[in-house]
Amino acid sequence: MSYKISIVIEKDDFGYYAYSPGLEGCHTQGETFEETMSNIKEAVELYLETLTDEEKRQLVSKEIVTTSLEVSIA
Repeated sequence: MSYKISIVIEKDDFGYYAYSPGLEGCHTQGETFEETMSNIKEAVELYLETLTDEEKRQLVSKEIVTTSLEVSIA
């Protein structure tokens, strides 16, 4: 069964950091975006394997949307 999971990826001076806001403690990092995507996919799959079917339904039913916002300040 496949699930749609929200993840966040942040870039800093050391590479990329990824986490799933809906899955507490599910996070990873990588040197490239592609490596980080692969790592977070594996982390989410492993995390979901530890859950009961009911826990999975509760956690994956949330949709989290992130976007960018441009603002001007004086």
